[in-house]
Amino acid sequence: MPQIGWSELLVIIVLAVLIIGPKDLPVVVKKITSSIKKIKSYVSNIQEDIENSVDLETEIEKDKKNKNKS
Repeated sequence: MPQIGWSELLVIIVLAVLIIGPKDLPVVVKKITSSIKKIKSYVSNIQEDIENSVDLETEIEKDKKNKNKS
């Protein structure tokens, strides 16, 4: 994943102020950060669901093996 240095960050900030304007910039930043938080929450929920399904699948396989041994 590419890393952003201080010079690139400064260019992004200057462009954002020029394009969006200093008055609307805080509103846009708040919307972006809230959207990022929502996306992170969704991804976290999906990861938990996948982990739970894998755990359930391994439990089912263990139960099947135990029943076959009996």
